[in-house]
Amino acid sequence: MPNPSGSEFSRRQLLQRAAALAVLAGPAAGVLSACAGGGGGSAAQTGAKSATNPFGVVADAPLDVVIFDGGFGKDYAQYDLNLYTKAFPSAKAALSATQKISDQLQPRFANGTPPDVIDDSGDNQIKPGTLVDSNALTDLGPLLEAASYDDPNVKVKDTLLPGVLTVGTYNDKVYLLNYSYTVYGIWYNKKLFDSKGWTPPKTWAEFKTLAPQIKAAGIAPWVHAGKYPYYQGVPLMDWVGKAGGNQVLIDIDNLKPNAWRVDAVKSSVQAVYDLVHNGWVLPGAEGMTHIESQQAFLDGKAAFIPVGSWFENEMRKTIPQGTELTLVPMPDLTSSDKLPYGTLRAEAGEPFVVPAKAKNPAGGLEFLRIMLSKDAAKNFAQATSSLSIVKGSADSVTSSTALTSANKAVQAAGTNLVTYRSVTDWYPTLINEWQAATGELMAGRFTADQWIDKVQAAADKVAADSSITKFHRDK
Repeated sequence: MPNPSGSEFSRRQLLQRAAALAVLAGPAAGVLSACAGGGGGSAAQTGAKSATNPFGVVADAPLDVVIFDGGFGKDYAQYDLNLYTKAFPSAKAALSATQKISDQLQPRFANGTPPDVIDDSGDNQIKPGTLVDSNALTDLGPLLEAASYDDPNVKVKDTLLPGVLTVGTYNDKVYLLNYSYTVYGIWYNKKLFDSKGWTPPKTWAEFKTLAPQIKAAGIAPWVHAGKYPYYQGVPLMDWVGKAGGNQVLIDIDNLKPNAWRVDAVKSSVQAVYDLVHNGWVLPGAEGMTHIESQQAFLDGKAAFIPVGSWFENEMRKTIPQGTELTLVPMPDLTSSDKLPYGTLRAEAGEPFVVPAKAKNPAGGLEFLRIMLSKDAAKNFAQATSSLSIVKGSADSVTSSTALTSANKAVQAAGTNLVTYRSVTDWYPTLINEWQAATGELMAGRFTADQWIDKVQAAADKVAADSSITKFHRDK
């Protein structure tokens, strides 16, 4: 896929995961094979531990931090590095940024000389599964059990939002700290809606009443990134979870026979079908990239767009002055939805790791502990208009309607969150067929039944293929 803006969120996590597991045995695995069994590199530097230095950081030990130069930029990480050097003024702490994480760092892993901290992100990411399988990463359990930077009576793990460690957990150990917290939903321009006297719908029935009014005003009710059907797939799957409850999504992920042939799926796909066949989608959306569809929305050509909470930061340079970007959850699909209005898909992303053969692993863990401080988390929210995984990171940030609305939505949702893995990162062949079917649906070439038949067939094929490693979840 193209990378028009050169940022991580031009491709972003939700697109990367579609192919992640397919490359676990790819070139990186061979390059990293030396990690588990030795290699060069100096002995790790550690010193005496204390209440304020829980990992035993050697005061003058150098710290080497490499981050992905993507959609979040590098200013937030420089701020964190400054906090580190304030705590350890004798340390030579260096930060570098690159879009070529794998190209530049695989040789360092193989030679036993990796950085102390890595933001392993972007389309040139070293796949996390490869790093874990190669025993190349430090278990972050001690970080999570350590005292938080702000309060010695509160553990780091207790300062985090619910569920944010799940994606970085392998065999009950946390190896990846996914620092950003992405919220998915639909966006509207509050300034436009206020001028028209429109109210964002909380039910699908309300949407069907409002959509003709929007269209009559010369504005398309909906736009999406047709070239990347995943974008439209997110609200579709949100609806499946809302209408049928999380068990439906669990059954889908676990490849349960005929899991896609349930009422919640049928009603959700039918609603998306109605968007197209009622003429509520902006003409030409089928051929749009994510950037093009987002710009069409910003230019006032469409009233709603499904995008994650990176939206403002990605489009910052072309957002018209006065725009009030506002995120809301998907409306209730039926009057008997299993999950209430406000239910969201939200998850952690932007994985930070401490290599097992880092020269200064204690410093690496301390750098992550500093990142999880209130000061650093607030700065991240201000600098990127995005939430971090730290509770309350954006509570005092009011300069962005986008960030404020995403934060409000997360707080309102509480534990009413939906998640799904089989079509995001577990099974690449299923992901491809699911996206293809969604593309056909949005192009008006598939009915709801045809969509379901294609996706169910793809799931059945994965289930029957003994060469594909199967995954399972209970919640």
